[in-house]
Amino acid sequence: MSAVLGQGGHGHVHGHDDHAHDHPHGWRRWVYATNHKDIGTLYMLFALTMLMIGGVLALGIRAELFQPGLQLVNPELFNQLTTMHGIIMVFGAIMPAFVGFANWMLPLQIGASDMAFARMNNFSFWLMIPAALLLVGSFFMPGGAPAAGWTLYAPLTLQMGPSMDAGIFAMHLLGASSIMGSINIIVTILNMRAPGMTLMKMPMFAWTWLITAYLLIAVMPVLAGAITMTLTDRHFGTSFFNPAGGGDPVMYQHIFWFFGHPEVYIMILPAFGIISQIVPAFARKKLFGYTSMVYATASIAILSFIVWAHHMFATGMPVTGQLFFMYATMLISVPTGVKVFNWIATMWRGSMTFEGPMLWAVGFIFVFTMGGFTGLILSVAPIDIQLQDTYYVVAHFHYVLVAGSLFALFAGFYYWGPKWTGVMVPDWKGKLHFWWSLIAFNVTFFPMHFLGLAGMPRRYADYAMQFADFNALASVGAFAFGFAQVYFIFGVLIPAMRGKGEPAPAKPWEGAEGLEWEVPSPAPFHTFETPPKLDATATRVVG
Repeated sequence: MSAVLGQGGHGHVHGHDDHAHDHPHGWRRWVYATNHKDIGTLYMLFALTMLMIGGVLALGIRAELFQPGLQLVNPELFNQLTTMHGIIMVFGAIMPAFVGFANWMLPLQIGASDMAFARMNNFSFWLMIPAALLLVGSFFMPGGAPAAGWTLYAPLTLQMGPSMDAGIFAMHLLGASSIMGSINIIVTILNMRAPGMTLMKMPMFAWTWLITAYLLIAVMPVLAGAITMTLTDRHFGTSFFNPAGGGDPVMYQHIFWFFGHPEVYIMILPAFGIISQIVPAFARKKLFGYTSMVYATASIAILSFIVWAHHMFATGMPVTGQLFFMYATMLISVPTGVKVFNWIATMWRGSMTFEGPMLWAVGFIFVFTMGGFTGLILSVAPIDIQLQDTYYVVAHFHYVLVAGSLFALFAGFYYWGPKWTGVMVPDWKGKLHFWWSLIAFNVTFFPMHFLGLAGMPRRYADYAMQFADFNALASVGAFAFGFAQVYFIFGVLIPAMRGKGEPAPAKPWEGAEGLEWEVPSPAPFHTFETPPKLDATATRVVG
């Protein structure tokens, strides 16, 4: 190990506890953090906190829907819960979690000493704290939290109380944070790869994040424009979205979804990257069709800009527009299908073992594909007009986002966690968490397909008696899913962070490849101070 340390380029060969002289301790280490690993940890802890807050809001929704009639909350508060659940989960939980993964793993994977702009990295994290306080605090403002849906459609947004302005400010802060983080990721990947690691030798996770970062830089200013126009409509007498002054509320939808559809891929492409690292490791084979995976990822990113109005089939667009967006949406399923095919082909005749990370990865492929198929169904304009704003749509995007993004994040945690914490999570814990989550998730969201097909609209606090049984089932599943994540925090995460468990070797998974497995576990504070010398495959340090 000392040979790898000495020549792998850490610049010092001492054990990884002997760091008193080269990084600050106590609160300063975190407040002034410039080390990519510390900032990655901060991002992930922030995301986990917001996941729990968003999860509590979701359980409030499901508790109300357990029976027909109004039990716990009035319709106004119910709409506040649905709105803030969506915003907090998308902007506060999933996106920061993936940025945390990027901060931790990208420098390790490409052999860089750190991220390119260390202080900007710190700033982009701390911007999220006031944004989170604004979002959560909006419940305590006069009139309560925004209740316009997470999409913040006009004219509802023009009628909300002061919390709407807090929400807009929070979104601006989160957008600025995303843009800075993306610039950092792009510069790091393009400029700081170890000698010999060409772009086409990078790990897939680095590729998916490079493409995601370009997407973020392209679309976050679009969201900023939409919410700024909303703000000026509210306070400065403009009429962008107010029909009384000649504005058009549908224009807001066009601007929002031009951001919002690429945003969906921003939340899934890094997940694809994580799964593309894990499947080859546990199939003990090279990733099938690496080049096609790179091109498929880029194709998804490019096509994501021409499909936005499939969210708007019911707004009365001309049939030509409906046809264009219908076929464009069907087209984007092709590169996505290529990815699923490549993962399955990687597993085909591999020496597969099903440790925790692989279970989560295979579970991801299964449920994400289901979500993809329901999305394909919704791309057909006449079907979508029937299913618009029903629970079928809710089921579809939760299969993609919960079972997609969240399952991939858990897969990544069980895969790279030993590198972060220095201890192995007992395999049975990861498996228990997986089966508990998978079953509870499907019990929650699968019945929603039937509710939607039967016509139950979303965002309603009450419903007809005919929907009672499936709603009761979904609510029970939701609480089971919530408790599975509580188990994850107290049964898996906290013991691992406290170092309880058997010490992890530098390379805990037999089939894993990549530079991140060349450094000891836990990864030392400073890695690759001099760039590592790579072998021909750019996955191993020579020496």
